[in-house]
Amino acid sequence: MYKLTQQSYIAGSWVTPQGEAFNAQNPATQELLADHNNCLEVDVNNAMQAAQDAYPVFSQLSPEKHAEFLITIAEEIEALGDQLLTVCDKESGLGLPRLTGERGRTTGQIKAFAEIVKNASWTQASIDTAIPDRAPLPKPDLRKMLKPIGPVAVFGASNFPFAFGTLGGDTISALAAGNPVVVKGHPSHPATNELMAYAISNAIARCELPKGVFSLLQGNAIPLSVQLVCHPFTEAVGFTGSLGGGRAIMDAAAKRAKPIPVYAEMGSVNPMFFTKNTLDKSGEALAQALAGSVCMGTGQFCTSPGVIVIQKNDAFVSTLAETMNANAKGLMLNAGIGQAFLKGVGQFITSGDVEWVNKNETSLASSIDNALLPPNVVLKTAASAFLQNPQLQNEVFGPATLVVECDDEIEFLAIAKVLEGNLTASIHAVDEDNALVKELLVLLEQKTGRIIFNGFPTGVEVCGSQHHGGPYPASSNGATTSVGIDAIHRFTRFVAYQNTPQQLLPTELQDTNPYNIVRRVNGEFTAKAI
Repeated sequence: MYKLTQQSYIAGSWVTPQGEAFNAQNPATQELLADHNNCLEVDVNNAMQAAQDAYPVFSQLSPEKHAEFLITIAEEIEALGDQLLTVCDKESGLGLPRLTGERGRTTGQIKAFAEIVKNASWTQASIDTAIPDRAPLPKPDLRKMLKPIGPVAVFGASNFPFAFGTLGGDTISALAAGNPVVVKGHPSHPATNELMAYAISNAIARCELPKGVFSLLQGNAIPLSVQLVCHPFTEAVGFTGSLGGGRAIMDAAAKRAKPIPVYAEMGSVNPMFFTKNTLDKSGEALAQALAGSVCMGTGQFCTSPGVIVIQKNDAFVSTLAETMNANAKGLMLNAGIGQAFLKGVGQFITSGDVEWVNKNETSLASSIDNALLPPNVVLKTAASAFLQNPQLQNEVFGPATLVVECDDEIEFLAIAKVLEGNLTASIHAVDEDNALVKELLVLLEQKTGRIIFNGFPTGVEVCGSQHHGGPYPASSNGATTSVGIDAIHRFTRFVAYQNTPQQLLPTELQDTNPYNIVRRVNGEFTAKAI
């Protein structure tokens, strides 16, 4: 069992930072946990210098060696055993069953990236051979492929401390592309961050890689984040969190002398559209299932359904409210998130246009003393109010949802037209609704990254066809995904080689195709040698 030291991990060394102390909190007991200290600018500089120094070696690893490193990381996470689960549960209150499943998802994700890296077809190698006697001008030999970009800064999330944490999807996809990574660990679970850093430090040692391939900076101070984003060696940023936090990072990156890309996953209300016909046929069952989706994980999923669009159906709303009240209250991840939830709900119900449908003896006021255990909330508003008030599209991160009641199909479609960008949108319909749904689909394709039919958005399959991103403000770049194997492409760029001697070309572009990968050669995809 690893002995926790409350330290940061910087380029192979465990360091006690000299910044101000901060604490995580056990959400179940409200106990303040062990002191940790904020990293300072000197720690950022040391981590980034080490990452820059490691890049020339790490970026040139063979696919086999690179894949071996990723597999070793997964093995070291698994070797942490129950300690990882119990420590994380104490910091997050997520429970051992949920964390066990998330650990499996995380190591499975790492192994999937290992397979992609080992194949090397992900580099999108493309070759157009020379035509020296072409008239009026000769055609040069041109070859291109995706290459890593350099040190990447990653900001871990609180709601998925494994899958989107220190060794989550952003970190692993950046490493898989061949980039060293410096993580700013989420302050809600610093001990979990430390255990993950211990796992990757063992993997680096086992694979005999440069120590600067990975560093972990602990802290909750805003200057630490700014220094990491603005460091001249930082080439890109991966972020999962709130719209406010993501936007601050985007703004800091844009103000640099050399702007860099920020791949931020931020707020999303994940609208769901239920047609009149489908509610007439199965409204009670759908309301009960919806309540389970809203309350899952205490509503602390990026895909939690926050806006429900229906044509007026009192029975559906009543069943939803009753089921939400019957569901047990769950823990928020930390007091800050809990307080933000209470504030967000309070702003909705004081707007004058929103009704708290399932308000009972557990009122918002009585929850203020314990923001870590908030009520499950169903709100309701008219379509006309929603269309006139953009603030009703604000994400309330937690177990709350807003039902938008429409008078007719015209209002139903009008809601879709005014939506901002989202990670997901869901449609519940029957065959009789095809004409309406076709109109709705055209609108939602412009508003979201994933469209779900007759299902619920809570649940993100990790596979090659997944897209977990969406138009702003759901993410900073709707063309990219933070889940699935295509996440690797965020931390790469194309490099073309013209008339380059064979012995100087990257292996993936050589005529003999030593890795036997699929390449585009003179416009045709093939694994054959030239």
